[in-house]
Order: sequence, then structure tokens, then C-alpha cells
Amino acid sequence: METYDPGKMERRDEAVKKLKRARKMAGIMVAVIIAAVLGFDSFYNIQEQEQAVLTTFGIAKNVSEPGLHFKIPLIQRVQKVNTTIQGFSIGYDLENNESQEGDSLMITKDYNFVNVDFFIEYKVADPVKAVYASKEPVLVLENISKSCIRSVIGSYDVDEVLTTGKNEIQSKIRDMIVAQLEKHDIGLQVTQVTIQDSEPPTEAVMEAFKAVETAKQGKETAINNANKYRNEKLPEATAEIDKIMQEAEAQKTRRINEANAEVAKFNAMYEEYRKNPQMTKERMFYEAMEDVLPRLKVIIDGTDKTSTLLPLDSFMASGNAGGQEESSLGSQENLNGNE
Repeated sequence: METYDPGKMERRDEAVKKLKRARKMAGIMVAVIIAAVLGFDSFYNIQEQEQAVLTTFGIAKNVSEPGLHFKIPLIQRVQKVNTTIQGFSIGYDLENNESQEGDSLMITKDYNFVNVDFFIEYKVADPVKAVYASKEPVLVLENISKSCIRSVIGSYDVDEVLTTGKNEIQSKIRDMIVAQLEKHDIGLQVTQVTIQDSEPPTEAVMEAFKAVETAKQGKETAINNANKYRNEKLPEATAEIDKIMQEAEAQKTRRINEANAEVAKFNAMYEEYRKNPQMTKERMFYEAMEDVLPRLKVIIDGTDKTSTLLPLDSFMASGNAGGQEESSLGSQENLNGNE
């Protein structure tokens, strides 16, 4: 039979009290930890370039206002979404810039091969759809972009892909991707499609296309120089035309005035002729002779007989002074004989 030991009983009671205190402290610590975890999980912060998808019992809601927000722990869940413009490459590796021919090598409408690298820029337009409409929305966008790129490149000639048609191709690809995204409705929006590089797959073809591009640039330079020359000469030619036109108008006005003066003169002469026809005829005859023979000196016999006109200067110039006197006498005798 065990004997009663008061000290042993006291030690056991003390141990029981310590155990109870330890359990109580553990419970308090667990409660504090749970409260801290729940309190920490009750708030979330949205940055300026972010949006959040708040889910309550499976129902998603978009939260777009930046700042600190409250949520119910264990009931509501938050998934943040980056709304800045992001991008991915097609045809080359962004990290080392190495070409990936599996994506870059394409065939054109005229059955030529070409390497084309693209960079696609996008942003999240609808965070809820971007999170729940597809498991990997960016991968879906990447596959859509590759399909649209090949479809558009296949509708252009190689010359257009490498040189003149880049802007049109980029725009057409973007429009096609946007149309496909509307059908899939995954909450993403394409903002820009850029051709980073386009070149033939071989060095020889590449050099040939470079030569063609150089020739086109030379053509553009020649056209620009020609336009410059035209712009310099055109004002001069226009000024010369204006000068000629002004001179022509002045000559036209002068001739019209002269014609009007001649008409007035003729009308005046006609009026005089009607009054005295014979005298007017004689006067007109004498005036005409003055115009026709301005350098001749003549003697006019004013009798009723036929008048004789003699170019005396020609006779006087051919002889000396004595001969001139004899010629004058002979001429006078002839005049008398005619009378």
C-alpha cells in the first residue's frame, strides 16, 4: 500500500497548473496568429497600372480604382491584372534577338519565301474575361496573330512585303486580329502590330532586293530634283507668259485704235468725196504719190492737158553743173513741146 506524500501531490498539482497555462497561452497565440492572418488577408492594394478581379462565391467583379480595398477573408478572393501595354515577338527571340524560322519563314502570293519578324502589342481590356474566359489568353492571342500574319503575307508579293507594302500589311494584320479577338472574347485588345524586320532567306536574294531598294531611292531623288527644278522655273515661265500676254493685249488695243482711226478717216474722206468727187480724187492721188515717191522732186504742169512728172534729181545726180543746166533746158523744151 502506497503511503501518502504531501510534497508529491503538490508537485503534481503544480504540473497540472503549468500545463493548463501552457495550453491557454498556445490558444491565445493561435488566436492571435489567426486574427493576424485574417486581418492581413482582409485588405489588398491596387497600383496605378493595375486592376483587380474580386470573386465572391464564384461571382467575379472588376475593381479598377487604385488604392487600398477591403475584402472578406476566406469568402472573397482577389486576382490582380496588369493593364499596361505589353507585347510579344513572333519570328525572333526577344532575349537574344535570334531568328526563329519556324515562325518567321513565310510564302508570298508570288510563291517566294521571306523571313518576317513581328512584334505584337496588347493590353487587357476586360480583366474579368482575361482571367476567366480562357486559361491562357496571351497564348490564344499569339496563335491568332500567327494565323493572321501568314494569311496576310500570303496575299502580297514579295516586293511589297520587303519594301513598299509594310504599312498596309501591318494595318491589315491588326484589323484581322481585332476581328478574331471579338469572336473569341478573351478580354484582350491589340494596340499595335509592327514589322521589326523583313528579308529574303538567302544572301544573294537579299543583295538583289537591296539593289532594287537603292534604285528606288535614286528614282525618288531624281523625281525630287526634277520637282525642285520645275518649282524654280515655273514662276519664271509664268512671269514671261504674263509679259507676253500684256504686250499682246497692248498691241491688240493699239491696232484696234488704229483701225478705228482709219475707219473714221475713211468715213470723213467719203463724206468729202460725196461733196466733190473730182477734187477728192485728185487730192487722194497727190497724197498717194507723196507716199510712193517721197524722195523724188517732180514738176507738175497744171494745164488742162496731160501732166508730166519728171524725176529731176536722178538727172541732176548723173551729170556735172553744165550738164545739169542743159538737162534742165532740154526738159523745159520737152515740156513746151508736150504742151
